[in-house]
Amino acid sequence: MYSKLRLVLSLIFIVVIFSAFAQEEEIPKLDNPISTSYLQKNLRKFSPRLVFDKPIVKDLQKKINTDPVLKNMYAAIQQNAESIFAEPLLEREMEGRRLLGVSREMLYRINMLGFVYLMEKNPKVLARINDEVLAVCNFTDWNPSHFLDVAEMATAVAFALDWTAGDLPKSTQELAKKSLIEKAIMPSWPEDGKNPSWAYGTNNWNQVCNGGMIAASIAIAEVNPELATKTIHRALDGLPHSLVEYGPDGVYPEGSTYWAYGTSFSVITAAMLESAFGTDFGHWEFPAFKESAFFRTLANAPSGWYYNFADCGDQRSNAGDFTLAWFATKSGNPHYFERDRFLISPEKLGKLGRLAGASMAWISQYEEKGGEGIPTAWKGEGSNPIVIFTGGENDPSHYYFGGKGGRGMVNHGNMDAGSFIFELNGVRWSIDPGNQNYNDLEQTGFDLWNRSQSSERWTLLTKNNFGHSTLTVNNSLHRTEGQSRLLSFSDGEQPEATFDLSKTLEGQVKSAKRKFLKDSPLSITIEDEIELSEKTQLITWQMMTLADVEITKNGAILKQNGKTLHLQNLSHPEIMVSVVSLDPAPLELDRHILGLKRIEIRIPAWTVKGNQAKIIVRLSGESE
Repeated sequence: MYSKLRLVLSLIFIVVIFSAFAQEEEIPKLDNPISTSYLQKNLRKFSPRLVFDKPIVKDLQKKINTDPVLKNMYAAIQQNAESIFAEPLLEREMEGRRLLGVSREMLYRINMLGFVYLMEKNPKVLARINDEVLAVCNFTDWNPSHFLDVAEMATAVAFALDWTAGDLPKSTQELAKKSLIEKAIMPSWPEDGKNPSWAYGTNNWNQVCNGGMIAASIAIAEVNPELATKTIHRALDGLPHSLVEYGPDGVYPEGSTYWAYGTSFSVITAAMLESAFGTDFGHWEFPAFKESAFFRTLANAPSGWYYNFADCGDQRSNAGDFTLAWFATKSGNPHYFERDRFLISPEKLGKLGRLAGASMAWISQYEEKGGEGIPTAWKGEGSNPIVIFTGGENDPSHYYFGGKGGRGMVNHGNMDAGSFIFELNGVRWSIDPGNQNYNDLEQTGFDLWNRSQSSERWTLLTKNNFGHSTLTVNNSLHRTEGQSRLLSFSDGEQPEATFDLSKTLEGQVKSAKRKFLKDSPLSITIEDEIELSEKTQLITWQMMTLADVEITKNGAILKQNGKTLHLQNLSHPEIMVSVVSLDPAPLELDRHILGLKRIEIRIPAWTVKGNQAKIIVRLSGESE
């Protein structure tokens, strides 16, 4: 009996170990040769070695007065740097549980001042960098309980040390290195010996925090090579767990602005590793990472808004995309290099992004080599799959459509599976309500980050399905764990895509599919096929809009900014469209959006024959 039990346990152990190895094998790895001997042999001995090195700096100094992009961007950076002198030094002022605003301001200041110093060696600029470093290094800590704050601050201090290349007073250099060790790297190694959750996490925290620790470790490598070694080794081991989220096609599941955040630190990390060790250890070739440039480019709608699903911001800034420019430099693809935006006058550019100084390293190396054009119909699968249809670069109607699957359990995700946005003639007709300020919600004690089915998060219009252009059944919430997959996709003149919403609506219907079809250059058709269950009582087709809505006998006419869109209820013309005003929003804590309303087509289950419902709605505009 005992021997049989031991055999069974052994078999279970083998299966568990094999499964663990199999799961680990599913995640591609970065090269990770880091050891103390490797570090001491291969780490560049002289600064600058973080993003910049001497050849890059020399090349920049040669080009900066002749290359139009570099010249204009440098003028903008100089203006930004000059404005810092009028600002007080930073203080340890918390916003709720975060010091992140202060850390980001420090990273911005060092990017502006540090790059100017790299170019000019101006003593006045060096003195201000010294004051900035002393100020933050004398903080009691960098708020390790919210480690993003530490990571961005550590990156800033490491850049300050490196870009001044030994010109700061020795006492400042010693304090900065001591602070990087005691306020950044050591808190990244919990006393219980376990790795912090972000070290092997799947979201942007992994990219930002590991990137910050790499910067700090390179800066203190000569002081404590053993600590630097184990921290860089952990980072290269952990980073693939976030990079794999871009797969299989390049969609960043947290949305476009979080692509900018997470990817900007991946880009900075790759650039630091290249400048310090001569290799990025596999970042550029990591599966789907380079393809994510397509996602970022296509997420910019003609209106200047993002396809703002998940906790994404609404609109982009005037400036060129510094992170996307890295992909342009690596690939030579001109579609990723926003030359016209980089040439906007410094006055109109205003305050630059906090990594603008570092980005000058790769902007200076850009050479156009051609490359794949941006598709007019594109799909990205993964944990938050999307499709995007456009009219192309020269489309007079500025056609833009985005539709998605996914689930609420995705990082920064919402109950928005099946939702869509639609732009035509410069108007966003179907909108996503976007994001709202985290701190404002947190200060009330709101349970924002719990994504369980009963979480308070789902009471918010920006987070639940009642605030998105999707299907709702029985006036109930979507299933937060119910993944909506992309079933099919085809491109061509009339691209189409179908998502399976069955898991999203589990327990409410037997099955549900939603097809998006671009049936003309001025229209989109949404076709839903739903198999009802005994629990199905009411199916609501809904669309969020800011337009004025006039109800007609078989649909509605939408008007906005002098333009018109027709909504045709092709499948159920006998059911009158209704409009629900969401201005003011249902809850005080909701994001209040002027003119927001929800168009609804409400289909009682008892009217459906044979338990098979088909809903077809066409949105069509007029040629200009």
